Amino acid sequence: MRYGMRSINKGCEGRDVQELQIRLSGFVGGVPDGDFGPGTERQVMAFQRDVMAQSQPSGVADMETLEALESFAAQHPMNWQDLACPCGVCRGFGQGLAQGEYRAEQPHIEAYHQYEYAGIHRSLLWALRAIIHYHPQLDLTISSGYRCSVNNRQKGRTSTNHHGKAIDIATHGSREQRMMQSDRLRDDIMHQCNAQLGWQHGNKKSLEPANIAPTWVHLDVRCFAPKFLGDEHFCRNPVELDRPL
Repeated sequence: MRYGMRSINKGCEGRDVQELQIRLSGFVGGVPDGDFGPGTERQVMAFQRDVMAQSQPSGVADMETLEALESFAAQHPMNWQDLACPCGVCRGFGQGLAQGEYRAEQPHIEAYHQYEYAGIHRSLLWALRAIIHYHPQLDLTISSGYRCSVNNRQKGRTSTNHHGKAIDIATHGSREQRMMQSDRLRDDIMHQCNAQLGWQHGNKKSLEPANIAPTWVHLDVRCFAPKFLGDEHFCRNPVELDRPL
């Protein structure tokens, strides 16, 4: 079923459910498995309560809710200049290199997958919209988005998280202020976006702990299973971000 063609509720399955789950990634969201169960119902209710200001959210993604999601997207456009790779060689989102290639000592572990994914994972950017919504008092910006293999060589890095699977969110102020804001933001994201601190569990959004990211917030999807990391889950421009699966 194409997204937007029906009201979606518990028991529904399909690509339109996947799309709904992506768009609600920042509202206690999990992976877009296309199965509308209790977790997806909880996502819908969080959006209806916290964005639509419904005192008695139904948990049903009716047409009013789907239209509210469209308005929510329009209210929170992305800064694609900040998201694009700064290497000066690729076109901003890698060159599609090294699919299926891993560092030799860590075969088939996503953290060591060398593939330059086709953009930024959509779940991250829809989650960012929710993070911005929940924290209007903070001037949040993207400090790092896509970083291709060329940029990694330029900077002497080996991590491939930023090959489309991660964003870094910056706060502003003194170092002490940024550390405090980042700590609070991580705590909130764990609850509001259903993220984990570290990478212990599969199929969850992950946050780097403060000893790795003291003055910024790093959010990634490297713990997602391969079926949730297909090219269709990534985007390189606003049209791809908001175009349904």
